[in-house]
Amino acid sequence: MVCGEATLSLVSLEREGLEKGIVHGDVDKDPHRWTMLAVVSFGMLLSLTSWMTATAIGPELQLKWSLSSNQMGWLTTIVQLGFVIGTALGAILNLADVLPSRGYFALSAFLAAASNAVLLTADGFNEALPARFLTGFFLAGVYPPGMKMVSTWFLSARGLAIGTVVGALTVGKATPYLLKAVGGTDTISVISGGSIAGLFAALLIATAYRDGPYLFPSRAFEWSRVGKLLKHKETMLATGGYLGHMWELYAMWTWISAFLFAAAAGAVSDTIIDLVVFGTIAAGALGCIWGGVAADRIGRHRVVNLAMAISGGCCLSVGVMFQAPFVFLVGLTWVWGFFVVADSAQFSALVTEVAPQDSIGTALMLQTSLGFLVTMVTIQAVPAIVGAFGWQWAFAFLAAGPVCGICSILLLERSQRVYCVQESMRN
Repeated sequence: MVCGEATLSLVSLEREGLEKGIVHGDVDKDPHRWTMLAVVSFGMLLSLTSWMTATAIGPELQLKWSLSSNQMGWLTTIVQLGFVIGTALGAILNLADVLPSRGYFALSAFLAAASNAVLLTADGFNEALPARFLTGFFLAGVYPPGMKMVSTWFLSARGLAIGTVVGALTVGKATPYLLKAVGGTDTISVISGGSIAGLFAALLIATAYRDGPYLFPSRAFEWSRVGKLLKHKETMLATGGYLGHMWELYAMWTWISAFLFAAAAGAVSDTIIDLVVFGTIAAGALGCIWGGVAADRIGRHRVVNLAMAISGGCCLSVGVMFQAPFVFLVGLTWVWGFFVVADSAQFSALVTEVAPQDSIGTALMLQTSLGFLVTMVTIQAVPAIVGAFGWQWAFAFLAAGPVCGICSILLLERSQRVYCVQESMRN
């Protein structure tokens, strides 16, 4: 008997449940799970507000510090680099599997908030870069551990849980644009708001969170753990899908504001455009929740491939709409914003299901580290393409990511089907 597509994730979950002594039908019953999901989600939203503070106020910093378009890109790219190095070190040192998640998250959120606050005293580009790097570096201790934390509370509805957390993360990254729309050109309110939010996140997680009943087994530190994961076929295929997704995501988030300003050509106020950008990125929160609900019902493979197909189509079509009436362009970017991140949490959920259960934290850190490494390439590529060909072609090349991601997930699906066949033959 060949497993149906909707049951592939359940195979991994069932195996995981048996390993943890959980009887089928007794999962996700703890009455505190929704409270803990709210705590982690709100903590994630507050923490990640500092990620795109410099990106949101980029035009103001460009005027203040006489920045080139390449330097503008680096204000975001350096955060990605810090995050890549932070997650890489975390993966190599197995931090997410060795350290208590609550303390790791809370301390990292506090340090990220403090690093972001350094922007308040920066006098130029060279002083801002180290602060942005450290912000990304310390946020590496927030994002992957947060996904692991909610996974200890949910098994059968893990897709929804991680989707909710990533949705909160998405709103957090959009929040600087909302702060800017409310505060106008006041850069201090955006930077301060991001740091204050991070401090509240650290306090919230430190005082209100505790691990759930589905704890992942812990082991002592192993140098070889990352190497074993790199050789684990299913983990790498799930990560391959994530890399295709990330090829597109952050380049879109970073440059959609400049794209819309160029398309509006002065016909729309700056405040309206900032609100549109907030809506474009924040729409992804709804996409993440939709993706989580749908994935738990019909299978993660179908959901991620559908989301990547639609977002890839948006990459190709948004340039065509560059000179269309602004309201139509806004509609398209909001659709794009919904689907471009709707699949993100499901790649993480896939890893928690297919990776060795004593290496989940390290596997998530490895996945995110490689994914954010890819984003550095595309963030820097967009302004180069704009300079050569104009905004109409700025995002088209991003469609290559979803295409490759879909191929990787199809291979993962095939691998899991083979496993299902082998298991049925044994039984």
